[in-house]
Amino acid sequence: MMAWSEARSRAVLADVNPEFRRDVLAGLTARPRAIPARWFYDRRGSELFEEITRLPEYYLTRLEREILGRHAADIAVLTGPGRVVVEFGSGSSAKTPLLLSAVAPSAYVPIDISGEFLRESSARLARRFPNLPIHPVEGDFLRPLQLPPMIGATRRLGFFPGSTIGNMTATAAVDLLRAMADTLDEGAMLLIGIDRIKSEDILMPAYDDARGVTAEFNLNLLRRINRELDGTLPVNAFRHVARWNDTEARVEMHLEATRDLSFTVAGQSFSIPRGRTIHTENSHKYGPRDARLMLRASGWTPIGEWTDPDDLFALLLAEARPVPTAP
Repeated sequence: MMAWSEARSRAVLADVNPEFRRDVLAGLTARPRAIPARWFYDRRGSELFEEITRLPEYYLTRLEREILGRHAADIAVLTGPGRVVVEFGSGSSAKTPLLLSAVAPSAYVPIDISGEFLRESSARLARRFPNLPIHPVEGDFLRPLQLPPMIGATRRLGFFPGSTIGNMTATAAVDLLRAMADTLDEGAMLLIGIDRIKSEDILMPAYDDARGVTAEFNLNLLRRINRELDGTLPVNAFRHVARWNDTEARVEMHLEATRDLSFTVAGQSFSIPRGRTIHTENSHKYGPRDARLMLRASGWTPIGEWTDPDDLFALLLAEARPVPTAP
């Protein structure tokens, strides 16, 4: 029995993404404990996130879609037709048709870490836009990626919706935006969603909804660790916690141990005392000047900005230009 169990463990670990294994083991060893948010998105995590975007408390997707609906034509005037739209972290591509219909692209390149989810959403878009070449790329846009060679040197429009940039620290955000400028090349544009700083009464329910979907999304990370890394984490002994960190201007998500715990992951032993947490996500919020400064520091010059009537969320359009070395 023991030999079969050990063989099964080796088989499970042989198929796992080595970066996932590395990040989880390093995160559980670190103090404070933390695991990067990008590992939320296995198939089940992607499905849960799409459910979150439809919740009444989750204002971000609703407002971003409304802004796109009202201003897509304005955006198209600035971008011009015929660009290749490259979407970073495309997910279900739910908002993408609004943009594609307006800007008349020559091709669409969705990039997502969840391959199965990516293929399904690409197939749906292909049925809706039968004359549009679609070239899905399965991969982590936080790492260097090569765009499909068939798009050639056509000018590009990056699309980074959902305020995903808020998941990163300021340093990481600037590094990512610089990498996007390199990937999309000189003369490219970037349409990016930025969530504004606002009242906690609006912010916190978006990350701790009444139905508990966000809690399930957070806890699903533990289930993924157990499944893919042969873990023994007792999922029912953790609870979802969302906090506003005013100093860092961000909402934090944590998984808090409700009792003293001992468990194994990938054959390594870990413990976590009652009340301590695993930090799983940040969602930074920006003021208008903060967002524009971040873009300029990354080689992007803002050329357009649109918000909802209450200025809760913003879409910014920026153009890739060299970072000036002097005033």
